[in-house]
Amino acid sequence: MLLVSIAKWLRVAVAGLTVVAFTPAQTLAAGDDPPPKPTSNQGASKSKSKTKTKAKSKGKESRLNQDEIYSLGYWQAKRGEYAVALATLRSAPDAADPRIETMIGFSLRKLGRVDEAMAYYQRVLATHPERTTTRQYLGEAFLQIGDPDRAKEQLAEIAKRCGVACEDYQLLADEIANFESRSG
Repeated sequence: MLLVSIAKWLRVAVAGLTVVAFTPAQTLAAGDDPPPKPTSNQGASKSKSKTKTKAKSKGKESRLNQDEIYSLGYWQAKRGEYAVALATLRSAPDAADPRIETMIGFSLRKLGRVDEAMAYYQRVLATHPERTTTRQYLGEAFLQIGDPDRAKEQLAEIAKRCGVACEDYQLLADEIANFESRSG
């Protein structure tokens, strides 16, 4: 009898793990998945001169739709081209898009303009509290100003929304651990 119960339990557990393993990440976390990298010359390479990059981006931005602007701005920011990313993101037709506002906040924070970045993050979270990527970036902003307790509050909010295994939780947890090892 006990062996039958254990066997049933194991089958259920394996089935559950299989479902989780093959569920797309978008359904498990409420943050921003990275958009696809631009396939054309939308994002000019770093090796080209800054003037060429700006001229090329400016000309293309006017013809890009909301998703393309987000994608281009996202990858510019992730490559460290924060000022260029800001210009791209601010050209979006829907300035209130939470993805756009989150990446504007990200770029501002990386440029050292943490207070401005926090305003963007807070605005996004006021209308979209489930956005774990925005919470991750807000937590990193709190670490940047030396407030690990508020970063941990964001970590707890992320855990409520997508668990401790989601990428946004793991990234912020790592940043908090790094901060604490440097501070203490």
